[in-house]
Amino acid sequence: MDVVHPYCAGLDVHKQSVVACTLTPKGKQLQSFKTMTADLLSLADWLRQQSITHVAMESTGGYWKPIFNILEGEFEVLLVNAKHIKFVPGRTTDVKDAEWIGQLLQHGLLKASFIPEAPQRELRELTRYRTPLIQERSSEVNRLHKVLEDANLKLSSVATDVLGVSGREMLQAILRGKEDPAALAELAKGRLRTKISELERALSGRVKESHRLLLKLQLEHIDELNLKLEQLEMEIAKLLPPFDQDNLLARVQTIPAVGEKIAQVIVAEVGTDMQRFASAGHLAAWAGLTPGKNERAGRNRSARTNKANRYLKSALVEGANRLSRSHDTFLAARFHRLKARRGQKRAAVALARSILEIAYFLILHGGV
Repeated sequence: MDVVHPYCAGLDVHKQSVVACTLTPKGKQLQSFKTMTADLLSLADWLRQQSITHVAMESTGGYWKPIFNILEGEFEVLLVNAKHIKFVPGRTTDVKDAEWIGQLLQHGLLKASFIPEAPQRELRELTRYRTPLIQERSSEVNRLHKVLEDANLKLSSVATDVLGVSGREMLQAILRGKEDPAALAELAKGRLRTKISELERALSGRVKESHRLLLKLQLEHIDELNLKLEQLEMEIAKLLPPFDQDNLLARVQTIPAVGEKIAQVIVAEVGTDMQRFASAGHLAAWAGLTPGKNERAGRNRSARTNKANRYLKSALVEGANRLSRSHDTFLAARFHRLKARRGQKRAAVALARSILEIAYFLILHGGV
């Protein structure tokens, strides 16, 4: 086979060490380094001394990130899916792994994973962290509802939002020891005051000290999560302007079921340069929204979608599921047709792909 990259290196990455194998016209060299920043700078110097131009490594968990941060900009760094280069018999050591990666790179047999530029990676980390915080807050709110039910307080059956202004005042009064249903109901504000009689019945419960302690801790936890989310939103807002040229986010939000947060996730995960994706179908495959392929003896069998980008995929599926509550758009109508034939989960994945493909063309063609 022809040599495509005469000066290249393969890295076998671990948590505490990285084994490097350089392949040049002068021969092969091997060396191990620790993964502290000073050691990684030594790795970069060692590669530089041998005139290395291309470096390849496996996407092993998050251990590749410190190395990528050091080598980015000075070398052409290829991050490679591990399953593309594994399962070769006879390679049982880190040294042989590094050498094999280097050989594949030398002959141009590796396909690099998509690694966005540093500003997009920074935005992406924030939007990804926001998701588990929102999920944690929802879980804590559900726990609070369970405590209220256990205390025979049916507040959620009357008030739409237990944690609204009226609900919070009632809960704070309960924490202070107030138990009179009529007095608690009088704390209602706005339209909720039309349900005073229902509130009195709902707030007639059996509240114990253990319930008060749980409610206090849960409300404090929810407030802490809200504060963290506010800080995240402020930082995300600071990083978004370079990605919001020609009101891109507003145009993406014109897609049915795509709100502000989902639009931000799409931009953070995909970016604004669609040239890196050959087509809308290619982008959908990268996001894990295309059917799997499982063919045996000429017969196609059912296959799952691949994991791919789970952050983008979950956000789009969440948006697609919102279409189940409407019927007045093309996407909503398609969702209900697919749901009748294939079930809600498959319909949601199919509509998530449609949403992403629409977003692809909106981003690709800019303000046109």
